[in-house]
Amino acid sequence: MNIQQFLEHHGIARNPFAEEDAQTDPVFKEHCIASTYHPTWAKVFGDPSEPSTAVVFGEKGSGKTAMRLQIARHLEQYNAQHPDRRQFIVHYDDFNPFLDRFHAFLGQRKRADRVLSEWKLWDHMDAILSVGVTGLVDRILGVRQPSPSVDAEIRQDDIAALDRHQARDLLLLALCYDQSTAETFKGRWHKLRRKLRFWTIAAHWPMALGVLVTVAIAALAITLIANDATDWLRPIWLYLLLVAAGWCPWLWKCFKSFRLARRIVRHVRVGNHEVNPLRSALMNLTNGEIASQPLPTQDRTDDRFEQLAKLQGLLNSLGFQGIIVLMDRIDEPHLINGSAELMKLLVWPMLDNKFLKHPGLGLKLMLPIELTRYVDKEDREFYQRARLDKQNMISSFEWTGEALYDVASARLQACAIEGNTPTLRDLFDESVSDDRLVQSLRSLRVPRHLFKFLYRLLVDHCNSYTDRAPQWRIPAATYERSLAVYLRDQDALDRNMGVV
Repeated sequence: MNIQQFLEHHGIARNPFAEEDAQTDPVFKEHCIASTYHPTWAKVFGDPSEPSTAVVFGEKGSGKTAMRLQIARHLEQYNAQHPDRRQFIVHYDDFNPFLDRFHAFLGQRKRADRVLSEWKLWDHMDAILSVGVTGLVDRILGVRQPSPSVDAEIRQDDIAALDRHQARDLLLLALCYDQSTAETFKGRWHKLRRKLRFWTIAAHWPMALGVLVTVAIAALAITLIANDATDWLRPIWLYLLLVAAGWCPWLWKCFKSFRLARRIVRHVRVGNHEVNPLRSALMNLTNGEIASQPLPTQDRTDDRFEQLAKLQGLLNSLGFQGIIVLMDRIDEPHLINGSAELMKLLVWPMLDNKFLKHPGLGLKLMLPIELTRYVDKEDREFYQRARLDKQNMISSFEWTGEALYDVASARLQACAIEGNTPTLRDLFDESVSDDRLVQSLRSLRVPRHLFKFLYRLLVDHCNSYTDRAPQWRIPAATYERSLAVYLRDQDALDRNMGVV
């Protein structure tokens, strides 16, 4: 018997259980994202007008990524309804570029645990600022394919309303954190400068002085030669000294810009900048515009908090009331490769109450359940620093059998042929009682296992009957047999002895 025939008999157009990853699941993205929620949804999502932090621990397949996508979708809707109180959404879920640069910075031969033991809170802040600033600059410049790691719409009127100090702040943020590889750093930075109408004539007076002195000395020499007064040219060293003196202010500015650029490159360990392009950009700013500005030139969080405050101030002028950072998929980077110990080294520096409770910043941390055993073993100092009791912590992202039943029915209805409202109960014979169905679904624990099992069950059932003698409801014997096999495979996977 064909699976599609079985589904169409029940008024279902396509298999609702074929996909397992929320990021590539059209059923979830087109239908269930707006109607199917985990019971802890309200606590994690919070109030969009007041950004708040939530820390969620859940096993693989429990729906952490689905919740992240739901949060992003609902924030987009909130932004559309409140254009002057929007939230700037940052997806902090692709760690490979930052970890690769960090690894290269410390030395490619170092082991992963030694590399990640050097990862600090300011590295997280640098990475988040890089994602946010790159996405912001993309949208200000109107590039064709802006960074998908940021959800935001920038209005041209708001850009034009930025004053010179705000334009300078944005240019300094771009100088430190713009990680775009679509074009050269120098060309993109100057394009942003022109877009902001930030003119830098005053910054070029040292070069103008050097050129003026050089031209004046050359003109004097030509005049003396033309009037046969070459005796005046004999102390040539004096004229060269005057030319060198004329270029001293420019050379001094070059040296200071180079030194500052090198410090930025050295201390932004997750960045992809080089010293000379940064030096060239800094040469377009006056000493007064750079002096006393917070720049990431030391290994400390103070400068990063000031940079974050600068970004928040700019976003506020652009119509954004706060920043929401959605952190997910920390087990996927190849440097971590699913290791719980390495995940701990990456995440723990971020668990700092000062950062998690920073005004106007909401962090939604979707973390693997394996990290909870490390939380339980931590000392008093860790709890005082992290203050997880204040972070809307979900210690276990669990699903009840009833909730999984509703999830399955919601997906069936999302895939239903128009005019039909199928439920999970409709697929089973009367020999499978409602209590047994809910109880057995509870043993599957998470939506991913639910989808895998139901997909396998449909295949097993349809393979047991021919087209000429179809069976339109799944009997208890088939259900119990498939469930027993799946739970055995699931247990083997949990013990790292097999694959489901």
